[in-house]
Amino acid sequence: MPPHLLIAAADDSAPHGVFTIEDYPFWAVYAIAFCIVMARAQATYWIGRGVAGGMGGTRLADLLAGPTAVRVIDRIHRWGPPAVTLSFLTVGVQTVVNLSAGYLRMPFVRYCVALFFGCLIWAAVWTTIGTAAFYAAIWLFLLHPAALAVAVVAVVAVVWWFWHRRRARLRAEASPRL
Repeated sequence: MPPHLLIAAADDSAPHGVFTIEDYPFWAVYAIAFCIVMARAQATYWIGRGVAGGMGGTRLADLLAGPTAVRVIDRIHRWGPPAVTLSFLTVGVQTVVNLSAGYLRMPFVRYCVALFFGCLIWAAVWTTIGTAAFYAAIWLFLLHPAALAVAVVAVVAVVWWFWHRRRARLRAEASPRL
């Protein structure tokens, strides 16, 4: 039986759609996602403030002295709140940006305004594209489990290729030129 019929057969009276999870409407899923990312980003910001306030010599302080963090810190000095907001369109970078904003002691009100809009973006992306991708993966697994495995391997390979290419470019830029 096709997966959409399996879902419908389970409970025909419940509303189903890509942007609902277990019968919770889109707005509820969006609000929960917004609150989760707001709490996580705030915690990351305050950890950065703690590092700046005297936690030198810790692993977090070492992380903020690394090359990725130095580039992010430079962008935050240059762009400030828009860097915080736009970081929510990335995966992984947003953590370093929020840590760096706290470490640099970005004024809390400016940070909160940027964070608010960033969290709105993040929640929108993950409650639309994220749930659609999740349901697509379930349907693909139910129809063709091997196809899902191939798709996962392909995504991992593409991410690895971009990451490897970027590291090679950064090494080339860092090496002295004669």
